[in-house]
Amino acid sequence: MPLVYLNGELVEEDDAVVSVFDHGLVTGDGVFESILVEDGSPFALAEHLARLEQSAALIGLQAPPRPELERGVGLVAAQSKTHRAKVRLTVTGGVGPLASNRQDAPPTVIVALSPLGDEPAGPASVVVVPWPRSERSALVGAKTISYAENVVALAWAEAHGADEALFLNLAGNLCEGTGSNIFVALGGRLLTPPLSAGCLAGVTRALLLEASAAEEGDIPSASLGEVSEAFLTSTTRGVQPISIFDGRSLGELPGPLTESAGTAFEKLAADRRKASGALSS
Repeated sequence: MPLVYLNGELVEEDDAVVSVFDHGLVTGDGVFESILVEDGSPFALAEHLARLEQSAALIGLQAPPRPELERGVGLVAAQSKTHRAKVRLTVTGGVGPLASNRQDAPPTVIVALSPLGDEPAGPASVVVVPWPRSERSALVGAKTISYAENVVALAWAEAHGADEALFLNLAGNLCEGTGSNIFVALGGRLLTPPLSAGCLAGVTRALLLEASAAEEGDIPSASLGEVSEAFLTSTTRGVQPISIFDGRSLGELPGPLTESAGTAFEKLAADRRKASGALSS
């Protein structure tokens, strides 16, 4: 059984316990990152740590020094016994009162590992849920551990025969999934909602915008019936084609823009792995 990194030490899973007064447990006060690990090596670690630091700053939480986070992720990732795994790095507000205010306490840092299958995820079915994301929320841009909204939305999607839930925002534009970013083909263009729509700045999303012809642009709900192809992106999904979009079949998969984007992302990822291997040798 892989060990868990907890506040600077590797410990057995059964010994990895936090206080019942931890502010992450009491209020959901914390941030996290899920990081893909391939053959013991974390992918895009610098981008994930930069986003965690940004998320922490957005909610007024002091993130631990980056070398500490790199050490924790590295120690846990090195224990992976499978080709692909996921490391989750969580930083909470530490021990606090049974209330919303924090006290002056060091953060709690947890790094844990979960194996992933080697096969890419199959096509997804998505549905738009009836609750909007607020693009004016105090938490916009922060990847926090306050995930109850996502839990409810995903359960609703699954009850309606879908794999993932999509949110609109208060302006009525497409925003994001519960654990993914969304790309759609409209009028021959490959679009993803801009960060101003309230979506999370996904690491895979950013890499794909760098590597492919995808663009940012608002996607009004009225145009969703015109989407000709679509896909989800996330750390563990990569580029995942969508087969059913809000109850409508998108036909043969992958569509040409989805296939092109997937190829571009795989090339970028392979180049990064090669460069990382050269640096470490």
